[in-house]
Formats: sequence, C-alpha cells, structure tokens
Amino acid sequence: MERITSFSVDHRKLNKGIYVSRIDGDIITYDIRMCKPNVDTPLDPKAAHTIEHIGATLLRNGRLKDKIIYFGPMGCMTGFYLLVRELDLETVKGLVREIFEEISVWNAEIPGAKPEECGNYTYMDLEGAKADAKLFIESKWEHEYHLL
Repeated sequence: MERITSFSVDHRKLNKGIYVSRIDGDIITYDIRMCKPNVDTPLDPKAAHTIEHIGATLLRNGRLKDKIIYFGPMGCMTGFYLLVRELDLETVKGLVREIFEEISVWNAEIPGAKPEECGNYTYMDLEGAKADAKLFIESKWEHEYHLL
C-alpha cells in the first residue's frame, strides 16, 4: 500500500508553526502545529474540540469565509488542519493569529454545543481551549516550513 504524504514527513523535525502541507489544485492544506510532535504534551481532546467549534465558526463567518473549506483537529492532537482555497501563507498566518487571539479570550457560549448540534456536545473544555490558544499565539512560530 502506498504511504500517504503526511506520513512521509519526518515529524521529529517539526516545530510549532504553520506549514504548507499539501497543494491540490487551488486547495491548500495548512498544518497548524500547536505542539512539537512527540515532545510537547498533546492537546487535550476536549480543548481541541472546543477550539474546533469556535475556530470553524469564526472562520466560516469571517471576511475570508468564501475561501475556507475545512478546519479540524489532527488525530495526534498536536494541532489542526486548515484547508483553504487560494490563500497564501502570510494571509493564513495572520488569519490564524486573529482566530486564536479571539479563542484565547472567548467568553460567549461555545457555538454548536447543544445536543441537537453536536454528537458529543458535552465533550468541551473552554478554559483549556483558551489556554492552548493563548500559548500558541505567544509561542515563537513566525518561521515557516513547507512540508511538500
């Protein structure tokens, strides 16, 4: 069986940051790496679920909503994938910083956290999400890498 691209990247060399992971036509997959793989403590799944709900809501309602395809956590809980249409790395870095700054101070209801809206609506941790978002935006991740 052919090995997929993301498993071909040496995760021992990744740091916190935002990476171009794939380019498929006009769709770019960005790897938002919040934790250093296999070194840092991974995200708590409840906090990641909360970041996903708030982040996806902000992205899909923001000024670039027509360019957003998907935002969701990595299975390894070290970050998120953001799939966009035709947004360059500098734009995405600014957008991610804005979204995570908003998450870090979020004091409203968690979007989509009702039984009719989510299959695991109680599996949330707002304080953990805020702390993780704050830690990420305060870390040094201005460097960029291309995983391709």
